Amino acid sequence: MILLPGAVRVYFATAPMNLRRSFDGLSNEVRAVLGREPLSGHVFVFLNRRKTQVKLLLWTRGGFTIVHKRLEQGRFSFPQQVASQAACVALDVHELGMLLEGIDMSRVRSSRRWEPATHSSAA
Repeated sequence: MILLPGAVRVYFATAPMNLRRSFDGLSNEVRAVLGREPLSGHVFVFLNRRKTQVKLLLWTRGGFTIVHKRLEQGRFSFPQQVASQAACVALDVHELGMLLEGIDMSRVRSSRRWEPATHSSAA
């Protein structure tokens, strides 16, 4: 289980990635392909072509952290909102947990939750 605050965004890369890359290679992909800043503290998720491995890259106090998971059976499922032209998709933290546990998110139905208004919409 990975505990992340609600303010942390999760960005899921839609294109398959060569997961032999490490810290520098993945952070370059975050900048070049996803158009995000890898030092932001957000989580960046990459799948391999066969969808049997996933790597998470995140900046923690003083350095990068990589989490790498390989399935012995089955495949990871893409989030529902993946569009063919999008380079990345933003996920909620609970969706990341479901992805890592192998839950097919297309079959999950969530109830609506209250969230406070953001500062940008209140202005």
